[in-house]
Amino acid sequence: VFKVESSILVVDDKPSLGTDLFESSGLGMLQGKSNIENEIGILKSFSLAEEAVTDLNLNVQYYKEGFVSTTQIYDKLPVMVAVNWKETQLVGGKFRIEVIDEDSFELSVENDEFRIFNPKDPYYKTLPEASLSLPKSIYSFGQEVKGENFSFTINQIASLSGDVILFNLVDTPSLALKYKEELAVSPINKQASILTLSLETPVRRLGEDYINKIMEVYLARELDEKNRASENTVKFINEQLSGISDSLRFSENKLQEYRTENKVFNLSEEGAVIFERLQELEKEKGQAEINLKYYQTLRDYLLSDQRGEMMAPSVVGVTDPLLNSLVQAYSELQAQQERLSANFTELDPSVRENATRIQSTKRQLQENVNSALANTNNLISDLNGQIRMLDIDINSLPETERNLISIQRQFTINENIYIYLLQKKAEAEITKAANMPKNSVLDFAKASQTPVAPKRSLNLLIGLILGLILPIGFITIKDFLNTKIEDPKELENQIKVPLIGMIGRNNSEDAIPVLNNPRSTVTESFRSLRADMTYLSPNREKLTILFTSSISGEGKTFVSINVASVYALMGKKTILIGLDLRKPKIAEDFGLANDKGMSTCLSTDTPWQDVVKSTGHKDMDVILSGPIPPNPAELLLQDKFGQIMKEIKEAYDVVIFDCPPVGLVSETKELFGFADISFFVFRQGYSMKGNSQILNNLVEKGGVSKIYGILNDVHIDKGYGYGYGYGYGYGYGTNSYGYHEEVQLPWWKRAIRRKS
Repeated sequence: VFKVESSILVVDDKPSLGTDLFESSGLGMLQGKSNIENEIGILKSFSLAEEAVTDLNLNVQYYKEGFVSTTQIYDKLPVMVAVNWKETQLVGGKFRIEVIDEDSFELSVENDEFRIFNPKDPYYKTLPEASLSLPKSIYSFGQEVKGENFSFTINQIASLSGDVILFNLVDTPSLALKYKEELAVSPINKQASILTLSLETPVRRLGEDYINKIMEVYLARELDEKNRASENTVKFINEQLSGISDSLRFSENKLQEYRTENKVFNLSEEGAVIFERLQELEKEKGQAEINLKYYQTLRDYLLSDQRGEMMAPSVVGVTDPLLNSLVQAYSELQAQQERLSANFTELDPSVRENATRIQSTKRQLQENVNSALANTNNLISDLNGQIRMLDIDINSLPETERNLISIQRQFTINENIYIYLLQKKAEAEITKAANMPKNSVLDFAKASQTPVAPKRSLNLLIGLILGLILPIGFITIKDFLNTKIEDPKELENQIKVPLIGMIGRNNSEDAIPVLNNPRSTVTESFRSLRADMTYLSPNREKLTILFTSSISGEGKTFVSINVASVYALMGKKTILIGLDLRKPKIAEDFGLANDKGMSTCLSTDTPWQDVVKSTGHKDMDVILSGPIPPNPAELLLQDKFGQIMKEIKEAYDVVIFDCPPVGLVSETKELFGFADISFFVFRQGYSMKGNSQILNNLVEKGGVSKIYGILNDVHIDKGYGYGYGYGYGYGYGTNSYGYHEEVQLPWWKRAIRRKS
């Protein structure tokens, strides 16, 4: 995109004789200098743009397809499209021309975003009822292409076979509105009256032609306004001449005939003196009558409230400076009102203020004209009286001489008036020919050598800024809106107890990887947790461990089963007790029937030994939760439950409690007292951040001691460096050293997990 600029000088009007009276009177009828804002409004007006677009014939826009983009062409057109704008046309969309040879071409529709332009209603366009369909696709150059709502002819200029040209039709009102909005007009500074016109366009020559045409039309309009007064003067004089020429011809013929018939050619000395005096009075009377007709014309002009330039009084010989100033002021105010009305509504303050000035000047001008009419009538009456006195002296002359004076008098009157009018007409025409616009072009339009857009450095800077801001903003917003626990360090800071262990994601379908896949990294994380137990509860040969969480689904059952398994692999006699009487899961993982369990012992006299089931693995038994009872909380709070726990602890080395979520049920709080160590399980990407407050409340308000946190389902996808493929930060190294053996899932399951 290139910037095209030009400049124009707006010359301030110099006050004519008498105009200083209005400036000093404080009436505000005249302005000391041109209103720059008004001139800017004129240059940016729709009417000026419409005239410029019409003169340049820009209604057809041509384009050439490039490798990356489509560019508009303005000079050296390969074809010329002639459009009949007197008929309806399809505007807005694009047509495609593919030249077959020098005589024919193929026409198709490139872009079907058409609107119907109707010359009878040019400012409103409608949508076509159906998509455009061409009668046929191959046409000859010079042949009229006609269809429903379109008609044009494509002429060959310099196109070659295989050329592809795109074109679209744009109606004049839409084009004028577009350029009106794109043209920028501004003063070079606040003190100067020089305006800069600029336009940004991808076609430099087009921009230069348009701005030059705008300035040309602007100056032509100003000159037309100045010439209007001279044209009105010539029109007025021609009307007077058309009447006086017949009278002059008649009186001339009559004088010639009388002299021939009576053989009288010269007056006597006395008659010559009387005739000379009479001639002076008649000449003065003729001038007064012309002035009277001008005053009457001016009065009728004011009464009819016409618009347009008035004839200057000085042209017809009126030398009254006040009247001249008033007429000039009134003409200038009317011209300014026309310019303002072309750009603003009647409610605009500048339009209303100028209208007030016009009315004030008009009242003063009407008073002055009425006074001039009365004075002129009095002058004509006085001259008529003096002429009557001379008529008495003429009557004393001989009849032949008296008749000659009368005829010659009439001829002289008509001749003087005719010569005077011809002189004034010549002066008006000379004035019109010598008229020049007061404003002038300083610099014609010239496009910049380098484009103003795109700006490579600015685009790179914007790209760099967006490249930083967008990802940072996205990460910040995502983190702010994320309510799930992701970062182990963040969890460690939120809870008021130590975060003891992190369990990696189990990639296998097996719910007990410790027993079935002892070399997996998940199994290693449970071994690490078992090692930490010796520090949490040293010098204990028997150990009771409780697992709970805030809500269901966080993996407490998975952790409970595998912790029990890791102790069983050590040779410790271990039992896993399912205390989640509402939603039992252990039976499903071991493939057992949940027909009897802890609920059976607590609700009947069945001894706990009868509900113990073997898991199929050495040193590991399980007591299932049993059938779901109607009152699970009350069953666990019985004294019988305490007695059963006491017996179980004596019979087994390690007792694992799989308790219900403490955030959902109340009985779990009572079970903490039976455990040596309690663990609160969180799940990465699943547990809510607010769940950490449940654990904090257990410590602060519930008085629970020896409770620790465990983060389950930690996976490397989250990017925190705790991936199970790297030994969880304990220095085990990578899989390539043979420490761990990962279970490989099918590719489609890995893809699903990666997306989740």
